[in-house]
Amino acid sequence: MIDFLMHYHSYFSVILFAVGFLMLLLSRNMIKKIVGLNIMDTAVFLFLAVQGYVNGGIEPIIEPGNVSNVYVNPVPSGLVLTGIVVSVSVTAFALALTQRLYKKYGTVNIDELTLIVRNEKKQGESGNA
Repeated sequence: MIDFLMHYHSYFSVILFAVGFLMLLLSRNMIKKIVGLNIMDTAVFLFLAVQGYVNGGIEPIIEPGNVSNVYVNPVPSGLVLTGIVVSVSVTAFALALTQRLYKKYGTVNIDELTLIVRNEKKQGESGNA
């Protein structure tokens, strides 16, 4: 039980990732898919941040008189910051594309969009023949 409590952040990040993944797979609404992708991103960021933390560790800045054998690893923090920047960029791009699709077709449901595009394609082929 103590081992579980010590690693509950990792377990929570796995559960959060699963929730986001299920939203990404099962939702037909594109906005919900983008939200699911953001939940997955957040789960990965949480997992990386937890892996870099050391209980009782100090920042990895070596100064005279500040001697410690336990330092917090700064690499996961750097990866999380980089991941956040990439995640925000991908989310903005996906939302912009979704907005353009909604303006053109009037829906964000993937099934309806597929039917509309197939009908447009059939009409285009019959018009060319």
